[in-house]
Amino acid sequence: MVPVPWLGLLLGCLGLLLSPPAAAAEFSPSLDSDFTFTLPAGRRECFYQPMRKEASLELEYQVLDGAGLDVDFHLLSPKGETLVFDERKSDGVHTVETEDGDYMFCFDNTFSTISEKVIFFELILDNMGDDGQDQEDWKKYVTGTDLLDMKLEDILESINSVKARLSKSVQIQTLLRAFEARDRNIQESNFDRVNFWSMVNLGVMVVVSAVQVYMLKSLFEDKRKSRT
Repeated sequence: MVPVPWLGLLLGCLGLLLSPPAAAAEFSPSLDSDFTFTLPAGRRECFYQPMRKEASLELEYQVLDGAGLDVDFHLLSPKGETLVFDERKSDGVHTVETEDGDYMFCFDNTFSTISEKVIFFELILDNMGDDGQDQEDWKKYVTGTDLLDMKLEDILESINSVKARLSKSVQIQTLLRAFEARDRNIQESNFDRVNFWSMVNLGVMVVVSAVQVYMLKSLFEDKRKSRT
């Protein structure tokens, strides 16, 4: 069994949800995406993510199923430099400050000759600048609204706060689903093992019982031959 820190994870989730939201001017838009795929034995799969300068790339991966629950992970910069290398780990979280170019990350299962791996990973891209212009467009409509009880700036700040909390909730739910999937696979594997060895033990008990009955029966047999 692979222990999962449910208590620590839940406490961390509550801390994220209860933490005070950042101000509207400090809120940085983020793009989240996740993917689950099967990596065959002896194979290596690579993915590319274009990034901007002074942005942030956060990548989290987990091995959900497969013998050993381990995989090699590589993260390379646009210049081909190795930024992260994890050797035969079941999960990992890495954050890097990026520059312009395509970042490559690979999952390597070439060390395994039989077992395929089911791998989940999530990408969180911060400061990509896609929503920065939207906030500037909102600010154009603020002029001349001094007579309103609630300014458009206040509305924008509230929207950003809700968006930030929703993004955190989605990220937490995605992580919980990944943990649940890995635990389910481990439990199903243990269930199959218990059933297999139970049948083996049952077969051994039947054979031993038959041998004992035969030996006891042979002790009470009259082996003297009757004279004719």
